Amino acid sequence: MSAPVERGELRYEGKAKRVYATPDPQQYVVEYKDDATAFNGQKRDQILGKGSVNNAITSALYPHLERAGVPTHFIAQLSEREQLVRAVEIIPVEVVVRNVAAGSFSKRLGITEGTLLARPIVEYYYKSDVLGDPLINTDTAISMGWATDEDLSTIKALALKVNAFLTPYFLARDIRLIDFKLEFGKTHDGQIVLADEISPDTCRFWDAVSGERLDKDRFRRDLGNVEGAYQEMLARVTREQA
Repeated sequence: MSAPVERGELRYEGKAKRVYATPDPQQYVVEYKDDATAFNGQKRDQILGKGSVNNAITSALYPHLERAGVPTHFIAQLSEREQLVRAVEIIPVEVVVRNVAAGSFSKRLGITEGTLLARPIVEYYYKSDVLGDPLINTDTAISMGWATDEDLSTIKALALKVNAFLTPYFLARDIRLIDFKLEFGKTHDGQIVLADEISPDTCRFWDAVSGERLDKDRFRRDLGNVEGAYQEMLARVTREQA
């Protein structure tokens, strides 16, 4: 972990994180919380240790993604719950990559959960808690000025590159990467980078042998042992491979 960084004013607080200014205007401190929400905030609780786990998993994965050619906002893990990141302006278009039918995708299209998709599907959602992050298409994002055609091309290419790296990475740890959500932002010089986190909060992880869910669906669906699932994912992510 890196040396402490002076934490300034609170710049933003979301459902899972707080973002603070630092003496360097191009850097922020991100603090991970234990707060858990589902169904666009209709279900709320706390998952003990979730913030620490998600911070540790993201801090482990982002350097791997950087080496795989995906630029990220991550600089360093500062503490159990804090990261130092590059300051970015978040593009209000969330990206979901789906490898296997699950969740809202299955419900929306009437496809049985667990159905392997013929190719990864990339979906776009407008980042708006008030509206419940509605599904949109690229024309909507461009027309509304949320992103340009070039932005979306870059975002899609990076999202698929993330998927191409993470799918075998997790399979080597006996985990199927079912689907996941990404957020991207622009740095002060206009570079698009991966922001936010990759964790059991933002991904669906199924055990490759048993099919056990090791992600926030355990909270959403009242499956129990939520903390244990998060801890198991941390153990597998940090497990060295032969």
